[in-house]
Amino acid sequence: MSTVDPTHTVLTASRTIGRVTASGPGKLLAISDLHVRYQENRQIVAELAPQSEHDWLLVAGDVGDVYADVEWALRQLAGRFSRVVWVPGNHELWTPPDDPVRLRGEERYASLVELCRSLGVLTPEDPYPLWTGEGGPALIVPLFLLYDYTYRPAGYPTAEAALARAYEVGVVCNDELLLHPDPWPSRQEWCRARLALTERRLAARDASVPTVLVNHFPLIREPTDILRYPEFAQWCGTTATEDWHRKYGAAAMVYGHLHIPRRIWRDGVPFDEVSLGYPREWKPRPHPPSGPRQILTPA
Repeated sequence: MSTVDPTHTVLTASRTIGRVTASGPGKLLAISDLHVRYQENRQIVAELAPQSEHDWLLVAGDVGDVYADVEWALRQLAGRFSRVVWVPGNHELWTPPDDPVRLRGEERYASLVELCRSLGVLTPEDPYPLWTGEGGPALIVPLFLLYDYTYRPAGYPTAEAALARAYEVGVVCNDELLLHPDPWPSRQEWCRARLALTERRLAARDASVPTVLVNHFPLIREPTDILRYPEFAQWCGTTATEDWHRKYGAAAMVYGHLHIPRRIWRDGVPFDEVSLGYPREWKPRPHPPSGPRQILTPA
């Protein structure tokens, strides 16, 4: 595989996919954090089905930890939904010691993009598709932005101090061991490059069409305020996107990562966390997982 130039998109998607539209009465659905390494979650994915032949599914990251699991799950979903749109979570970007696929950083991401294209799944590197089903029209904007340690606990003015505090209390994301930023010197630098690239693309969109912003991490810090361990927030996004829902005309924002499924509102925009999470998290809840959440609906 050729090396990706990290200052540009992985490929010029218009050469292969072109403009994508939906027709008919379909629903825009979303889910994230499938974590199909767990058999209970794998069974849920095996049974996920659209409500109509026109339904789209937004998958907001953390499908699986190893390459083969990601491929299995996306292949299943792509075969059932009219269109699947995927964004990477931090887990897809890991290079775990038990994964035969040893790609790291940009090369791993580029390989996942190519995998998605082979399955007909859209990614952050493809033209933004126009949704014209229920709640539309809306431009679906899949994002890959990472984080830069700016969601720091109060009293820690620098990333270094916040990270030291996390190690001190034993709340450290596995990304520190498994998510390699190659060829970037740090995850912060990779994040900054992704932000700049994405802002250029968003500036060139048709601003008259509302957007649905889809990212693994929330674009605002507020969802992290209820974390049991506030030190973990530094692996959950970047303050650079705090105004993106206004700046880029969002009708909705979809995210995962926190494993706290809920809807909050900011400036009249719904922020939907659509994560399934680990079995140990969803099993104690009074109701079993209900499947994907419909986006572009009233509260």
